[in-house]
Amino acid sequence: MISRRERVANYVILSAFAAFALFPIVTILSAALGPADSGGTAGLGNFAAAWEIGHFGTYLRSSLLVSGFVVVVSVVLSIMSGYAFGTMRFRGQSALFYLFLVGIMMPSEAIAVPLYFDLRTLGLIDTFWSVTLPQVALSVAFGTFWMRAYFRASNRAIVEAARIDGASSWRILWRVLLPPARPAVVTLTLLVFMWTWNEFLIPLIMVTSESLRTAPLGLAFFQGQYTSGFTLLAAGSVIVATPVVIFYLFLQRHFVRGLLQGAVRE
Repeated sequence: MISRRERVANYVILSAFAAFALFPIVTILSAALGPADSGGTAGLGNFAAAWEIGHFGTYLRSSLLVSGFVVVVSVVLSIMSGYAFGTMRFRGQSALFYLFLVGIMMPSEAIAVPLYFDLRTLGLIDTFWSVTLPQVALSVAFGTFWMRAYFRASNRAIVEAARIDGASSWRILWRVLLPPARPAVVTLTLLVFMWTWNEFLIPLIMVTSESLRTAPLGLAFFQGQYTSGFTLLAAGSVIVATPVVIFYLFLQRHFVRGLLQGAVRE
C-alpha cells in the first residue's frame, strides 16, 4: 500500500512536470490571443490575419496530403513486413531485419544530401514524391520493428489453428492477427502522422514550389517575413500544431492502450 505521504509526493512531482510541459503552450496561446504587434485588437482576429497573410490554407492542405499518403503506405507496408519477420522463417531474415534497424538509427540529416542528388537524377525534385517517398522509407523501418515485436508476441495457437483449417498466410494476417492488433496499429499510425507532419528538413531540401510546402516549412517562411511580429507568428504556430493535437486527442484512448498492452516487446 502506498502511504499518504508518498501519494502526495507523487502528485507534487507530476504537477511540477505538467506545469513545466504546459508552460510553453500557455505562453504561445497567450501571445496568439494577445494584442497585435501593429496595435490592432486582440483575440481570434490574429488567427484570421495569420491564416490570410501566411497562406496556411495551402500549407495545411499540402501537409494533410503528404501525411495521409505516408501514413497509409507506411502502415500497410509495416504490417506486412512485420508479419513476415515476426511469424515466418526465410533465408537472410536476420541480415535483412538488421538492415531495417539501420534505417531506424539513420537520421534524415545523414541522407538528405545524397538523397537529393538521387532524386534529382530521377527527375523527382520539387514533386509530391520527393517529399513522401523518403519519409515512407524512414517510417517503414520503425514500423517493421514495431509490428514485428507485436506479431512475435501474438498467440501462436490461434495461428496454428488457422493454418490447420487451411487459411493462407494472407488470410491469417488480415483476418486473424490484425483485428486484435488495433491498438498497436493505431499507435503506429499516430506516431508516423506526428513525425511526418513535423518533418522539416526533407521538404526544405526537396521542394521549392509554394504549393508543395508543408505546414512547418510554411511557418518557417512566415517567420522570415514577420521576425518582429511575434503575435502573428504565435498564431501561425497554433494553426500548424492544431491538426496534430486534434488527431492525438481523437486516438488517445487507443494510443495509451497500445502502450499499456506492450505493443513493443520481445
